[in-house]
Amino acid sequence: MPVELNREGLDLQILRLLHLEGRPQNFAPWLDLVDRLHNPQGEVRIAVVGKYVQLEDAYKSLREALLHGGLAHNQKTVLEWIEAEELTSTEQAAERLRGYDGILVPGGFGKRGIQGMVHTIQYAREHRVPFFGICLGMQCATIEYARDVARLPDADSTEFDPQTPHRVIYKLRELLGVDEMGGTMRLGAWPCKLTPGSFAQKAYGKLEISERHRHRYEFNREYEKQLIAAGLRITGRTPDENYVEIVEAPEHPWFLGCQFHPEFKSKPLEPHPLFRAFIGAALEHKKLRARGATVAHETHRSSVSEPQLASGADTEHTARRAAPHASA
Repeated sequence: MPVELNREGLDLQILRLLHLEGRPQNFAPWLDLVDRLHNPQGEVRIAVVGKYVQLEDAYKSLREALLHGGLAHNQKTVLEWIEAEELTSTEQAAERLRGYDGILVPGGFGKRGIQGMVHTIQYAREHRVPFFGICLGMQCATIEYARDVARLPDADSTEFDPQTPHRVIYKLRELLGVDEMGGTMRLGAWPCKLTPGSFAQKAYGKLEISERHRHRYEFNREYEKQLIAAGLRITGRTPDENYVEIVEAPEHPWFLGCQFHPEFKSKPLEPHPLFRAFIGAALEHKKLRARGATVAHETHRSSVSEPQLASGADTEHTARRAAPHASA
């Protein structure tokens, strides 16, 4: 539509009426984007397990950012919206999530659906499916890791269980006694330093970033050493090291949870680095599964054909032995 309006001279008329100087036009990037949008090389299937999936507009920015990430790889991003509250067991989560190229758990508030998110994250971590957790998704990833890997079965957030003995996530005002901030949320852009060689650093291509926040609860650094000893990687922190911003799982093709909201900064022509990296990992996972399926199919064909050949040889041998007797 913008190109058609440009051809009809609408933009020049607007500039004339507003007494503004025109600039050189370059629609090439947008035309290329539209071409990739309508002619993708393939598709990636992403499961979004959240609390507000019945109202997809609640995740409007997230949906667009995932679309941008797919376009960066010339892929169509196919989203499946899954209600977290419906995943009541690890077995049910495994059955529901099997076959997706990537899994994302977005932000949200409140206790509803949390256990389903934890089951989702456990499945993604144990089955090596690319996982991206945002805000609440990062907090649930921390809870899951604490429970299932660090052997803290009662680990939780004080948002969901104020009496939990292992509050690996807790409220901002409880963290370092921060009362001077005004309000109860950490808001706006905050700087973050990344660990060299981490998924995050490879995605951004630099060691210092700035991202936008909107949340009340934080990673409890009292459990930092215990979780790191269990293998959790903390790869993003504020420069003063008071706040944990990014966690990653070890020995996994791509598993990252961030406390901030990267979807707020993604653009069609400038996909956010984390969404670009996540979709790239999902695409690789898809290719890996396809190769595995091909190998399994060829192995099955080989195992089926060998007994058939052996059976044929036995039949021929039996016939040769029986022939003299028949002629007699």
